[in-house]
Amino acid sequence: MEKIQRKATKIIPELRTLSYERRLQRLELVSPEQRTLRGQLIETFKYLNGLNNVILEGLFEIDGNVRTRNTSQKLLLRNFKTSQAMNFFPVKIVQTWNRLPENIVSAGTENAFKNRLDKFWITNPPVLHRTNSMALTP
Repeated sequence: MEKIQRKATKIIPELRTLSYERRLQRLELVSPEQRTLRGQLIETFKYLNGLNNVILEGLFEIDGNVRTRNTSQKLLLRNFKTSQAMNFFPVKIVQTWNRLPENIVSAGTENAFKNRLDKFWITNPPVLHRTNSMALTP
């Protein structure tokens, strides 16, 4: 998918010499990785707020510590014995979720969450790691 997007953005003559990231900015597009991360955060929001039709008991664990710095819905990162578990969706999304500001994670609706996340990413774009996880800058 990204290969196609890279080639398609080079079709525009005045953007040909720009880097891929700069071409995406000029065209107001996001990378496939950022789109995936956004989808994962939306699914996390829906799960935590009971908006999914799927019951996945124990998928996430809310941190009960009332002294959490960032959000009231801070998630606990579980320890696993295998490196394969780190690719499991609920594990790799925890750090990114916990770094989101309170006004985003406490949004009242899914659309409010999406809009606030998109607005936040304009000034605080996520740093996407091409390995097995994606995270926001601290």
